[in-house]
Amino acid sequence: MVRKEFFTGMRDTFPLLLGAFPFGLIYGALAVSAGLSTPAVLGMSAIVFAGSAQFIAVGLVAAGAPVSIIILTTFVVNLRHMLYSAALLPDLKNLNQRWRFVLAFFLTDETFAVAAGRWRNSDVSPFKHYYQLGSSLAMYLNWQFWTLMGLLVGSRIPDAEAWGLDVAMVVTFIGMTIPYIRSKPMVMAVLTSAAVSLISWQLPYKLGLILAAVAGIAAGVSMEKMASMKKSREVKP
Repeated sequence: MVRKEFFTGMRDTFPLLLGAFPFGLIYGALAVSAGLSTPAVLGMSAIVFAGSAQFIAVGLVAAGAPVSIIILTTFVVNLRHMLYSAALLPDLKNLNQRWRFVLAFFLTDETFAVAAGRWRNSDVSPFKHYYQLGSSLAMYLNWQFWTLMGLLVGSRIPDAEAWGLDVAMVVTFIGMTIPYIRSKPMVMAVLTSAAVSLISWQLPYKLGLILAAVAGIAAGVSMEKMASMKKSREVKP
């Protein structure tokens, strides 16, 4: 049963690996061109293991951004992982600290999308954490492999970024997000973030990402509060 959960988690994550491979390949290539050493590139993928944050960090390093901006930007971009952890906590609360630490380290957007569906399944399997572990290791190994390939062959790909392969990751994120948009506040948050990101994409140091995230959260929370207040007024006699 443990092996079945583990390998099913890996199998269900496979379609998302296809979306991540060009992202990892380009990351490896761009990181070297940005001036990072090979150990630094591999070490960042092995320890940080956060594709979007790594991409942004590399872009900021190449732009000569101050360390404080790099730390702040990657911190804000990765804040969503705190929300992922909070969402999974009811399912993971009975696991010991060692399991929680391991699953937290390997938690990515893709693994959250896959594992959340498994945890919400109504069956009572006691080994669902092995499913998440299988998904996590599939993503981790895939990311390390394509980072290495980016280092090895990236320099032979002329102007890799211009090929537009990174659109695969955007499509992957859209595919992961849409199934969870089930309420008006969520729709408002997504539309607001999209609008702000389009308006502010030319801001330096990728500050448009921070603005879009903050604006989307604010819009979603505001709409949810308004709906709650309206419901309260309707309940009162």
